[in-house]
Amino acid sequence: MLARIIQRQARCSAWQMSNARWNSTVADSDLRTRIMGEIKSAMKNKDTFTSRTLRSVLSEVYNADKAAPEGKITSEKIATILRKAFERRTEAISKFQAASRGDLAEKELKEVEIIAKFLPPVLTEAEVDGILSSILAKLPAGTNPPQRALGMVFKEFYAQVDKSRVDAELLKRRAQALLQARS
Repeated sequence: MLARIIQRQARCSAWQMSNARWNSTVADSDLRTRIMGEIKSAMKNKDTFTSRTLRSVLSEVYNADKAAPEGKITSEKIATILRKAFERRTEAISKFQAASRGDLAEKELKEVEIIAKFLPPVLTEAEVDGILSSILAKLPAGTNPPQRALGMVFKEFYAQVDKSRVDAELLKRRAQALLQARS
């Protein structure tokens, strides 16, 4: 009996060590760990909808891990994957509503609500304008053509701010408007 207990403890500690090693190799484990923890919680609560939704997102993360040359992807890239999943489902909601499929739109809406819990906050338009204004103040006067200036602004902007915290369309629109107002 004592031998079985010792063997079981050895197996459990080996399993814990392998998981600890896996978790310690992920320096960016914050978002990944949150998703995995939520999946475990959903499984314990027998919430199949939440676990299925988060597993689909986690499978996208694992696919990105396999494609990445450095192995594990960063939290910023995980946030980008989450944002894309969010946008896909939001687009699906509008298409389902246009096709009078309220049941499917409601399902997608629930998935959007689950994914939204993990998304980092996006910068507001005022915050984007403030950063862009400081970048444009540093930009040399008479930078032509405008596309080149826009490229320089984007490069400097993304050097200061993480891509996952910015709506790309908003940034492009505001940068073009501020460049036009400047010239």
